[in-house]
Amino acid sequence: MRISTKGRYALRTMLDLALHNTGTPVRSKEIAARQEISDKYLEQIIAVLNKAGYVRSVRGPQGGYLLTREAGEYTVGMILRLTEGSLAPVECLDDNPGNCDRSDDCVTILVYRKMNEAVNNVIDHITLADLVGWKLQKEGDYSI
Repeated sequence: MRISTKGRYALRTMLDLALHNTGTPVRSKEIAARQEISDKYLEQIIAVLNKAGYVRSVRGPQGGYLLTREAGEYTVGMILRLTEGSLAPVECLDDNPGNCDRSDDCVTILVYRKMNEAVNNVIDHITLADLVGWKLQKEGDYSI
């Protein structure tokens, strides 16, 4: 499994919004500069996040973007699935698992299920709040 730039940038954008969550909107140009993402590509990513209700836009001269929930309510899995779709290692584990002609005799599916469970266990239990905490620890600031 490989996460695309869209998924990585969406996660970085959400983390940036969580880190700069002061109650005032964060401008996309500021996020783009801090995260080294082109303005145009960031706008595409924010449009996806906005449509899903993960962020909301505030128009006007003091406008920008805000998270719609607390950082602890977003998991890495939510954000990655929004931008990446299924993260299953093989197609037969996607939403319609009965698609495979070999599913009755397939033994390797057990490996793929274990891989899928392991990935989901990690990404569904790490929140934006966890990432904020890790970022602050990395910077030497232990308060959240």
